[in-house]
Amino acid sequence: MDTGNGGSLGDLVVAARDRAFVGRAAERKLFRSALAGDSDASPVLCLHGPGGIGKSALLRWFAREARGAGRPVVEVDGRTVAATPEDFELAAGKAIGERGTVLLVDTFEQCQGLEHWLWERFLPRLPVGTVAVIAGRAAPDPRWVADPGWANLLRVVPLRDLARDDAAAFLRARGVPAGSHHALLSFTSGNPLALALAAAVAVRQDADGTPQASDWSPGRDVIATLLPQLVGHPPSPAHRTALEVCAQADVTSEALLRAMMGEDASELFAWLRVQPFIEATAAGLFPHDVVREVLATDLRWRDPDGFAALRGRMHQYLLGRVREAPAARMLQAMQSLVYLERSADHMSGTLVWQHEGVVREMPCTAADKSRVEELVHETEGAESAAIARFWLDRQPEAFSVYRSTRTDDIVAASAWLRLGEPEGEDVDPVVAAAWAHTRAGTPLRSGEHLAMARFFVDPQDYQRPSAAMNLMQWRVGGEIIRADRLAWSFVVMRDDGYWDDYLARSDMMPTEARPVVGGHGYRLFAHDWRIQSGLEWTVEKHAAVQDGTAGVASPDGSPPEPLERLMLSRPEFDTAVRDALRVLWWPAELAANPLSRSRLVAEDGRSLHDVLLTAIDTLLEERGGETRHQVLTTTYSKAAPTQEAVARRLGMSFSTYRRHLTAAVHHVRDVLWSRELDG
Repeated sequence: MDTGNGGSLGDLVVAARDRAFVGRAAERKLFRSALAGDSDASPVLCLHGPGGIGKSALLRWFAREARGAGRPVVEVDGRTVAATPEDFELAAGKAIGERGTVLLVDTFEQCQGLEHWLWERFLPRLPVGTVAVIAGRAAPDPRWVADPGWANLLRVVPLRDLARDDAAAFLRARGVPAGSHHALLSFTSGNPLALALAAAVAVRQDADGTPQASDWSPGRDVIATLLPQLVGHPPSPAHRTALEVCAQADVTSEALLRAMMGEDASELFAWLRVQPFIEATAAGLFPHDVVREVLATDLRWRDPDGFAALRGRMHQYLLGRVREAPAARMLQAMQSLVYLERSADHMSGTLVWQHEGVVREMPCTAADKSRVEELVHETEGAESAAIARFWLDRQPEAFSVYRSTRTDDIVAASAWLRLGEPEGEDVDPVVAAAWAHTRAGTPLRSGEHLAMARFFVDPQDYQRPSAAMNLMQWRVGGEIIRADRLAWSFVVMRDDGYWDDYLARSDMMPTEARPVVGGHGYRLFAHDWRIQSGLEWTVEKHAAVQDGTAGVASPDGSPPEPLERLMLSRPEFDTAVRDALRVLWWPAELAANPLSRSRLVAEDGRSLHDVLLTAIDTLLEERGGETRHQVLTTTYSKAAPTQEAVARRLGMSFSTYRRHLTAAVHHVRDVLWSRELDG
């Protein structure tokens, strides 16, 4: 290594740091303005942010900039100064005695007890022309920000993760192979410390000849280093668990903490909200992305059973919120539930996660109808717009609009139609196809309904992942979970294959129908919810997406039971009845018949044998039914001979016998099918 003539190792360290420093353009501009004494500049800057966010690196840059401008620099590190006024003033006192000094205080959280003294006693004594930068994990007490005396002198600067372009520049400067950039950027989210540690690992692996992995994940050494730097040392195991809850949840409310941790929730929530790596929104708290990833990765490695149990309890609570929340809060509850499952493979490419929403869902009002028609016309054409007008007139409550949070303009719309009886088949080919599929399979029983996600229209990102599409999907999922007596649900998508895999993994299976509207082909995806309710399905799916973790409890706290009920189409049902009659007196064979797992038997509470005998006895209530009853019971008795022999025993020609037997079987089939549909 060439150290240069007269150079030192320290010179090499400084040069390397200079090369690695990227970003912070806004903060550097503020400092340069203060250094130049601009009239609108603030001479006191307060930088705050979590550990590893790059405060020290930025202060080092400030020091070099100040020295380059010929300004004297006084540097104080809270880690090496006793937290007393005397010791602090001994370290920083030169700034009071020399005009034009730049005072840089790092790690001020170690001297947090001096905050009042600093603002009331020390900083006011600095000469005009001094520039002071105070950097620490915690933001200054709000009273100093609100103090009119400091209003024009103080600028509070929260330090964030590096922007993606700056983070990529950092990786290039560190020599990280391009093939690893995406994975490292996804994990670190631009946190400088995480970037530095991950880059060092990636560079070492590249030097060792280790293949570059697009799915790179941090090793134990990286996690072990990051954890104490990012979150410090929580005061107790309960505080650590609160952090782990916060890391799993989309946003953490005090109510969620109470459900997870009991009566200590209020104290733990208050502690969470003041942590420098925690952000607050109107809905609750959430950690910085890299903190979230590090906490989750550590818990999953350290205690996989505890990780699974934590997620199981959270899923139980969040699912209950979806089911019970007021209608106006259902989408927020659904977002939190879906976020817990974000690691599922089929979700990663179909959702756009943003902590601050860019659209909001609103009910469609009479004044919004024309705008909905415009959106449908723009994306799907005039014929589809006319169909939308038809449904807007009949089910205006089924439509939702999505307004930009920036302009309040309606930018997207969707509909969740609820149909209890055939309607609109002569107007809407898509709805007609849904009814045809229902009739061919298992028609609606009394009190049941089908529902359809009929329109997903967003001209900016038509039927592609977007903020509006997120809300549309969550609306569908929430409606299914909350529904009572929902028989079928249908999702309608443009027939281009984009959503096929996602919907199949969600058990929304494509139907044969491919209706065409306005020259565009559409595909219907269907699910029969009479086999398994939306609530049961969601619990089962949560267990399925756990990556090798323990099973998850159902909402009542017990492991989910295997769901063995079958829903048969009419042809399948008729075949099963005929087969069951043939083995009516053979229990083992009868138990294997699909009817034994049908809704008919499950709701009746009796065995399939008894259900069949009851249906057969209804023949006696029909005119001429005694003969058909005798034909049927003799044919399917335990010691039944051939059908020809039965006809001779009953004194009938074979054709007459066959006519009575066919009528009897049809009668039993119809009785059982009616009970299957109507209960």
